[in-house]
Amino acid sequence: MSETFARIIEVWPEIMAAMGQTLAMLLVSIPLAVLLGTPLGIWLFTNGPSGLRHRPRLHRVVDGIVNMVRSFPFLILLIAIIPFTRFVVGTTIGTAAVVVPLTINAIPYFARFVEQNLSQLGSGTVEAARAMGATRGQIIRDVLLVDAKPALIGSITIMTVSFISYSAMAGLVGGGGIGDFAIRYGYYRYETPLMVVAILLMIGLVTLVQFSGSRLARALDKRA
Repeated sequence: MSETFARIIEVWPEIMAAMGQTLAMLLVSIPLAVLLGTPLGIWLFTNGPSGLRHRPRLHRVVDGIVNMVRSFPFLILLIAIIPFTRFVVGTTIGTAAVVVPLTINAIPYFARFVEQNLSQLGSGTVEAARAMGATRGQIIRDVLLVDAKPALIGSITIMTVSFISYSAMAGLVGGGGIGDFAIRYGYYRYETPLMVVAILLMIGLVTLVQFSGSRLARALDKRA
């Protein structure tokens, strides 16, 4: 037991560095996904069959592209866009190289969440806003997004939890991260105690994200 604790203490700086890499991936890719996925999701909703301005042909094209990108397993996407990753960040290894496929995968993922969250609001509030002379932009900004805020926070939480697991594949491009640490020490070196520590840290991170997101969603829910 003492040898195990000594080994954990020995590699603790590396564990903390791996946690920092995982957080860096999430703190860049998730905000970018929200920033770019939200307008895409709004567009899908407003131009969809039950939206404010239905454009069937254009909607089918964009909807198909979103489905196509979402259908790519992250591991395949990670490898398939290596030339694009090199073009964007100038390298195909390291944390920055992982952020590119993570963000590309997360944008349509979150856009679909946004579309679903807006679709579930119902038409009553929108019709009332229209009756008061609200423009399409005002309906989206002041009615739909406000009412959908708790659901959007919940969607961000779900997406973040999912992408914590995706970040474990970062080792394939030398991106590091706590998942990569667990694979390297647990799978390749058979140091099970270190793998257990890494797994516990990932569980702790997921629990913290889920708890914080759920509390924030409840605080913003006017029905609560």
